[in-house]
Amino acid sequence: MKSKDEVLEGSLAAEGLRIGIVMSRFNEEVTEALLEACLAELGRLGAREDDLTVVTVPGALEIPPALQRMAQTDGFDALVAVGAVIRGETYHFEVVADNATQGVSQVQLSSGIPIANAILTTEDEEQAHARTLIKGTDAARVAVEMANLMRVIDDEC
Repeated sequence: MKSKDEVLEGSLAAEGLRIGIVMSRFNEEVTEALLEACLAELGRLGAREDDLTVVTVPGALEIPPALQRMAQTDGFDALVAVGAVIRGETYHFEVVADNATQGVSQVQLSSGIPIANAILTTEDEEQAHARTLIKGTDAARVAVEMANLMRVIDDEC
């Protein structure tokens, strides 16, 4: 097993990182709370407001194309997807949740830019509200750590 000194890791230092966030306006009360938690954590990690770009889209299915366009600009070290898909009475929940998640993964893999996925998929609004602080905070931390890890890999490998 490799020693701790030989393992590559990303730090949680956000200074100088350019981070883009795409937020769905559908279920806006939930997505605004996710965004607020994400931005607060990015600030705690040292991100400057000028290095953050927030874009809004109508719903979760529109998140991947906006992420893709942002990734194509080469202006971001990491991206964050913010949305909320809450189960309803129809099959539409599965379609939206699955396609939005697959789209985020496809953009991340094709662009090479890390994307923190903070698209909640919950049974009801109560569950969604209960997860906003943790998921928004985690997304910020994932974006920063992965952006820094990509830099470490580029430098070390």
